[in-house]
Order: sequence, then structure tokens, then C-alpha cells
Amino acid sequence: MAKKITSTKPLFGNRRSHALNATRHMQKPNMQKVTLDNGEAIMMSARELRTLKKTSKEVKTQVNEQL
Repeated sequence: MAKKITSTKPLFGNRRSHALNATRHMQKPNMQKVTLDNGEAIMMSARELRTLKKTSKEVKTQVNEQL
């Protein structure tokens, strides 16, 4: 089982009909299973995964510029 490392929680709101009836609605986070380089599987949200990939790309380009 993958370990969940995120702190994101579901969002709650109301669905509104044409008659303005309110029914509770929940939006769950987009959880993805990711395998790390050491083989460990973790669960993180797609937004966190995207941010992680962007920051790792920035670090690689900064290292290459310094060399």
C-alpha cells in the first residue's frame, strides 16, 4: 500500500438547481500513485506532483548553468 504524504482535503460546497435548491457536494483531490527512485510508492495530489517536477527541473537547469 502506498503511503499518503499529502495534506490536501476534500472541498465542500453546494450544487444549485434552477430552483436554487442546495445539495451538499464534495470534490476529492486528484490523488496519484508515484514510485520514487528508491522503489517506495507514495500517494500525492496531481498539483503537488506537478510542482515537484517543475522545481526539480529548475534545480537541474541552475546546476547546468553553474557548470
